Amino acid sequence: MVKNIIAKNEEAFAGMKEIEVLKEYFPQCFTIDGEFDIEKFRASLPEGTKVSDEVTGFNFLGKNYARMLTNMDTTTLIRPDVEHNAKPENKDSKNVYISGDNLDALQHLVKSYAGKVKVIYIDPPYNTGSDGFVYNDKFSFTPEELAKRLDITPERASRILSMTKRGSASHAAWLTFMLPRLSFARDLLTKDGVIFISIDDNEQANLKSLCDEIFGEECFMGNVVRATGQTTGQDSGGLGTSFDYILVYSKNEDYELNGLELTEKDKKRFQEEDDNGFYAYDQLRKTGSNDKREDRPNLYYGITDPDGNILYPTATAGYDSCWRVEKASYENLVKNDMILWKRTTRNDKEVWWPYVKYYLEGRTKRPSPLWNDLEGNKKAAREVRDLFDGKKVFSFPKPVDLLDRIITIATDKNSLIVDFFGGSSTTAHALMKKNAVDNGCRTFILIQLQEPCKEDSEAFKANYRTIDQIGMERIKRAAKKIKDENPLFAGDLGFKHYVLEEPKEDALLKMEQFDPTREFFTTLTADDFGVDSVLRTWLVADGYGLTEDAEEVNLDGYTAYYKGNHLYMINPDDNFTAGSIAALMDKYNGEVFSPQNIVIFGYSFGFTHREELQKNLRALKDGNKSLTVNIDIRY
Repeated sequence: MVKNIIAKNEEAFAGMKEIEVLKEYFPQCFTIDGEFDIEKFRASLPEGTKVSDEVTGFNFLGKNYARMLTNMDTTTLIRPDVEHNAKPENKDSKNVYISGDNLDALQHLVKSYAGKVKVIYIDPPYNTGSDGFVYNDKFSFTPEELAKRLDITPERASRILSMTKRGSASHAAWLTFMLPRLSFARDLLTKDGVIFISIDDNEQANLKSLCDEIFGEECFMGNVVRATGQTTGQDSGGLGTSFDYILVYSKNEDYELNGLELTEKDKKRFQEEDDNGFYAYDQLRKTGSNDKREDRPNLYYGITDPDGNILYPTATAGYDSCWRVEKASYENLVKNDMILWKRTTRNDKEVWWPYVKYYLEGRTKRPSPLWNDLEGNKKAAREVRDLFDGKKVFSFPKPVDLLDRIITIATDKNSLIVDFFGGSSTTAHALMKKNAVDNGCRTFILIQLQEPCKEDSEAFKANYRTIDQIGMERIKRAAKKIKDENPLFAGDLGFKHYVLEEPKEDALLKMEQFDPTREFFTTLTADDFGVDSVLRTWLVADGYGLTEDAEEVNLDGYTAYYKGNHLYMINPDDNFTAGSIAALMDKYNGEVFSPQNIVIFGYSFGFTHREELQKNLRALKDGNKSLTVNIDIRY
């Protein structure tokens, strides 16, 4: 809970997670004083492994500060929007919308969704100087405290703190803002997950360097150039631009994106037809770079032509070349009637020459890095205006077509997609629309800060006070439009809504005064935080996520909450009696009920009740040696 997290955050330092990983897998490389011995680490690696001494790295003011933030936890609670979540279209939804700071949200999400997110798309602030980006955070370190944590001089610590507090929009401030968010994003991705990041020229180069560090250069899949349909910078004296970019990184360097449907222009190539359908063909001999026998010796072999002659892959220039496939693959192509023989003239001699068939049915094409065939930003703005009765409630949304392409090339029908700069909710709109087209079950988690709408904006005049309100309303309106256009679609068009909230000041003061060893120590109760908020925050922390609910358990008048391996006891102990303890023991003895962890909200339970509960559990375990039950008191 919050008090435990505050205490843990006070010990956080840059690289703490990395050190924990090294200690787990290379304990022999640490001295008795806890220092890491690099020479022992070298010796523990497999023979032949290279450890470079070359000085490399991408550095900026605030980098270690940002790395430290990745080792800190959020003190926010997750408050369910009870009224919204209870509506018929939302109560069973697997989609999630979170209102709050995305760093806090990501710190929550990694506890339940690490390794489970197939695709992340984000459209972060571009730091253009006019997009409103400034870096401010909520931490209150002194220069001396930060200098000690980061092992830097107080002067440098002061420079970092100045950057984080004064509202800086420098490159270093933007990178300090992005680093922890991208680090958590990496942790969320599945082994075959992919992240797409929209950006423009202002920070594209810096973002590429940062992502190379976080995801690995080998996992860079490409840089999409997207036509925006608008020209910017034409008054600057430079070239101006009509493009922005999408950097694409995978979690696995060997991952391949899905193909795209062929256009009518693509299909014109497939003019030949046989019993298996329309097809095109390319010659079996490899062409282009690395096409010589010495380049691919395993692809040089003889094959038999229709006249029984042995044919080798010789180029028209006369040198020995190679085929496109190995011999076993070629024989499989022959077996499946995929080789087409045609008479052709080569070196003034008519010969048989082999080609490989490519059938039209089921064929897709690899995505190009130039996306100039999609609707631009003007179309995207119209899409939002059309949903909001002609009102311009959001500036510079991304097109639905853009997100549809990302969903097409990077997901399957059951993928989870996260967008932690939710904006106008284009990602959610595109996902629901895609599900309606292919009957998919993709789900989304969107995160958006409660950023105020400007008072002179059309959004404010239309009674929207924060950007997240616009994002949620777009999902609702898009869902209605999709349902109207696809009346037979029975998929998920709702979402659960949660708000991230810091504990109130009076609750924090009571926490400081709290003494768990005294029977009557504080007036702090679950009501100071909200029982629903405490329960949901714990469910997420214990891996149950944002869409699974706990079951209420009646213990002789006391209400507890049961989910998986956890029984949560949050409510005040006013109704917790000897009968409640007896009822709990009866459940362990008589029902299919075996939570291994009883989690107690420490402020709700007096010392006497905690001791009585522990005594009865000890007796229960003495009578059943195979039973494992732990009491986890959280503050």
